[in-house]
Formats: sequence, C-alpha cells, structure tokens
Amino acid sequence: ITFFIIFIIIATIIFAGTNPTSSAKIERDYLRIHVRANSNSEIDQAVKYKVKDGVVSLISSRITECVDKQSAMREISRLIPEIERESKSLLKGNGFTYGARAQIRREQFPTRVYSGRTLEAGEYDALIVELGEGLGDNWWCVIYPPLCFTAARGDVGYRSIIYDIINKFFG
Repeated sequence: ITFFIIFIIIATIIFAGTNPTSSAKIERDYLRIHVRANSNSEIDQAVKYKVKDGVVSLISSRITECVDKQSAMREISRLIPEIERESKSLLKGNGFTYGARAQIRREQFPTRVYSGRTLEAGEYDALIVELGEGLGDNWWCVIYPPLCFTAARGDVGYRSIIYDIINKFFG
C-alpha cells in the first residue's frame, strides 16, 4: 500500500507538471514586481537600483508571510502609498526631480528566465513602480511566490512552489 501511495503522488506531480491547465493556473498565481527607470541613461539606470533596494526593503518582511497571491496583492495594495513615498524620497535624495508612481496592474510580459526558472510570456499581475517617464529598462522579480525575498535578510531567497501548493491543499 505504501508503494501505491508513493506511485499516486509521483504520478500526480508528473501529470500536474505536464498539464497545460495546471501550468496556466500556476502562472496566474505569480505576482511580479517591475521597477522601471525613467530612461536608459546610465544615471537613470543607477538610481533605479537604489529605488529597487528601498522598495524591496520596505515590502520584503511583509510579503514573506503571505500565504497566497490574493493576500500578497492585498498587502502590496495597502503599501502603495508607502512605496511611492519611499521611491520619491530616494529620487529626491539622489538629486532627481522627476517623481514615481506605483500600482498593481495586469500587463503582457515576454518570456523571462529568473535564476533558472522560466516565466512564460503572457499576462501577469504586477506591482509596477515607474520612475519619471518609466521608459527605461526595468528591474524585475517575483513577489509571490516570494522568489526575491526572505523575511530575515530581505535579500534573494527561494521558496518551493510545490511545497506551497501541497501546503495549500493539505495545510
């Protein structure tokens, strides 16, 4: 009977990994973050990373406790005014006169590879932080599941999406 249970678990994992519907559902469960620079000038790109560090520091400890995408979106929505204030403060402190806007919106994104994980092209919900005109290259990561953030350090970290899915159903 133990062999049978193990076989069912393995078959379920394999089937879920090859089932397009399951894959699409998992993709919809991502919440991305994009910090878009004012332009592609060297100075605008450099300040983008300073703003990114400030925003990540602001949200990292709060987002790692979220148990699903919806709770992550609610938490980020509550933080939008703080994210904008922090972004504008960092810009001003570095001598920039343009502002910053933050919002969660659904956008079309190309296929991206992040530390060996491929996010297929498609529409994703994302926290978009636009600096100035927001026409420059962006820094991006995934807020949920938290591929970018760990509670203790606020730096890059990983959490198993398989564990999260199993925990969600069998909690």
